[in-house]
Amino acid sequence: MARIVLASYLIRFPMGGYQSWILQWLLGFRQLGHDVYFVEKAAWENACFDPNTGQSSDDPSAGIRVVSDLLERFGLAGKWCFVERSGRHHGLSRSRVQEVFRSADVFIDNVQHCEWWEEAQACQRRVLVDGEPGYRQIRMEKALASGATDAFPTFDFHFTVGRNVGTSSSSAPTAGRTWHPVFDPVVPELFRTAPPPLDAAWTTVTSWQVHQELEHNGVVYGQKDMEFERFMDLPQRVDAPVELAIAGRRVPRARLESAGWRLRDAHSVTRTLDDWRTYIAGSRGEFSVAKNVFVATNSGFFSDRSAAYLASGRPVVMQDTGFSAHLPCGDGLFAVTNVEEAAEAINRITADYDHHSRAARAIACEHLDAAKVLPAFLSTIGL
Repeated sequence: MARIVLASYLIRFPMGGYQSWILQWLLGFRQLGHDVYFVEKAAWENACFDPNTGQSSDDPSAGIRVVSDLLERFGLAGKWCFVERSGRHHGLSRSRVQEVFRSADVFIDNVQHCEWWEEAQACQRRVLVDGEPGYRQIRMEKALASGATDAFPTFDFHFTVGRNVGTSSSSAPTAGRTWHPVFDPVVPELFRTAPPPLDAAWTTVTSWQVHQELEHNGVVYGQKDMEFERFMDLPQRVDAPVELAIAGRRVPRARLESAGWRLRDAHSVTRTLDDWRTYIAGSRGEFSVAKNVFVATNSGFFSDRSAAYLASGRPVVMQDTGFSAHLPCGDGLFAVTNVEEAAEAINRITADYDHHSRAARAIACEHLDAAKVLPAFLSTIGL
């Protein structure tokens, strides 16, 4: 049994999608018999989002209530620590969390804000998991070029959910690191597979703009808003309703609605883990574009959100980022590059929905299950 310390972004933004993402890493390790801890710090001003008010501040109380209850519900009570910007510790005490780091076999930074870098020096191994392939490496490359090496310290192992990064298939830079591929793990039993309602829509949970545009070698990389233009008239090409649970900046709501998209507030429908699972279960499947940087670099990115749809038996039609080289496509999962392909995929699924629903669940269980993903991950780092 290994002792694993996982750092990420959850108490600061305690929404259902984030809960699902991190919980599956934690439960996946625990189900393999490992001793797992979750740690998080508020390292900048107004870092903590309160879903009840929609405001950010230095007060982590809303996130602490949500996450402490969540971890207790799944048998991880007493296995977490949050440090306020003031230095106040919640959950594990300062001395206890230092003891955990000293005895840990591995520290995993699943967001790379590097708040725990000093404590992580006591661990036997330090591992980065990159969830923003292309974007992360470009930022690292720029930091290295400017001499700001402390902003992106070198870990013992670097993983990315962009499965093409570091290969000839992707134009993303490597910033001098060796990148190992990994899927975000799925715990299939967290998701029920009952048939969807008869009037269920194709849905996704998305952000319009999150990051600023980023330039590298003369190319400007953007977010989902750039890619969405290719698929704007999809609702007019399919018989089923198509819905976006959307957040982010500069959302062109009037234009989207006039094109036939149904709009929901992403924060309202995914407040909790149960809300997240209920929204997915109430969907016919997922249609999603990807961030421009994921597509333009052919990163091989595949979303933990799309994995949750698959695990729920909901077929996925997703803009191809290069993931089609690593997951079976054509039954339950379709990689598309334009609106014509997206409409054709949705119509094919509609014509034989039960088949594609079973295939979706099978992909999650055969390729994304934490019981398969995480042993390979640990083997790579020598555990």
